[in-house]
Amino acid sequence: MGLEAVLAYLESSFAAYLNDLVEFVRIPSISTDPAYRADLANAAQWVAQRLGHAGVPEVEVMPTAGHPVVYGEWQTDSSKPTLLIYGHYDVQPPDPLERWQSPPFEPQVRLVKNEPRLYARGVSDDKGPMLIPILVAEAFGTVAGTPPVNLKFLFEGEEEVGSPHLEEVVLAQQERLRADFVLSADGAMWRPGVSSLNLSSRGSCALEFSLTGPAKDLHSGRHGGAILNPLVAIARLVASLHDAQGRVAAKGFYDQVRELSDTERAAIHSIPWNDAAYLNEIGAKSTYGEPGYSTLERHWTRPTLELNGLWGGYTGPGGKTIIPSQAQAKISCRLVPDQEPQKIRALLVQHLQQHCPPGMLLEVKTEKKGARPYAIPNNHIGIQIARQVLREVEQQEPLEARMGGTLPIADTFKQLLGLEMVFFSFSTGDEDFHAPDEFFRLNRFRVGLEAWARYWWALPRY
Repeated sequence: MGLEAVLAYLESSFAAYLNDLVEFVRIPSISTDPAYRADLANAAQWVAQRLGHAGVPEVEVMPTAGHPVVYGEWQTDSSKPTLLIYGHYDVQPPDPLERWQSPPFEPQVRLVKNEPRLYARGVSDDKGPMLIPILVAEAFGTVAGTPPVNLKFLFEGEEEVGSPHLEEVVLAQQERLRADFVLSADGAMWRPGVSSLNLSSRGSCALEFSLTGPAKDLHSGRHGGAILNPLVAIARLVASLHDAQGRVAAKGFYDQVRELSDTERAAIHSIPWNDAAYLNEIGAKSTYGEPGYSTLERHWTRPTLELNGLWGGYTGPGGKTIIPSQAQAKISCRLVPDQEPQKIRALLVQHLQQHCPPGMLLEVKTEKKGARPYAIPNNHIGIQIARQVLREVEQQEPLEARMGGTLPIADTFKQLLGLEMVFFSFSTGDEDFHAPDEFFRLNRFRVGLEAWARYWWALPRY
């Protein structure tokens, strides 16, 4: 049986596959919150069972010091290429809940702009995309007996917290994970209606810090004006991280950053982009950032530092006239080639120490290991096949894009296994992952099923 029979099977099974996705996203697999540990375990078991149901003969749930890794293997013919399929089943917290039109773990299909969308936390990042290769494996197994390539599946439950334990798994399973390259279900197409290939992702590092002043909360009438308020102090400290033009002020932050070549800059400028449309899409009033670079250049090629959270004192209803004892903040950076996460984190800590207001106790906690930036050559066989497949299913030449976000595992696979990673996700950058009302376009679910099937079919014939 050929490819057309597999595609017909996928289309006839679409309603059942949508039900699978709905069931999957009901599981609140929030990796950052220990309260959801049991839900992460349930999600891992769900993935393992679905792999088995798809016909994958070897499936294992691998425990880690954090959340489990799910591994599956379907060896068909040693003379055929082997793909290592990557994805993640963990999701971001859904906060703020009041901004959701429907509960985040009660999936809802809505018709928006004449297209059906499934709304739920994690549906686009990454449960919808990572379910696609499982379903395509089932289709090939049902129709043809086996897939046209050897398959190894590696699905983790800690991507959203920086994959802190996946490196240990990869090191322990190096022989088992040998493949020609990695095909990632995680990632995203650049924009709706624009077929794209992501050739790189930025790195990341993050830290949390607190300032403590008095030993306890104080009455603002008795003590106001006599001591520095930790909230005021942390506001000043956070503000010191950028200069007036929006550049990161920490000494050494840009030392390893390469300037764009004229060719690179011209290529980015040739891409259709409209700041006004972008602002309208995200509901912002104006752009802001490092001077001398376009918005798209800042998205793709420049490092950033963002304040992710700032809190302290009383935030309940009504008033409470106190000087709080402590204030806290979380920051994160996106990094570009040649920037090392540990070095960037160290110079940020040094900056905080040097600019900490007098009378404050600074405590710094690093929550994530960090991730290096990653890039794949645009002539890699995996990219060439992806380009060919996208031409077939999208009826347009795919744009060569870069990813502003981070996939920590890309560099891990490169360093430990010597494998390049091809991003082949069918979520889209506007689908509000990490935000309220995350959604996945059902037509992208359908297109993704076809594209993955065509990819596997094309690889041994390329």
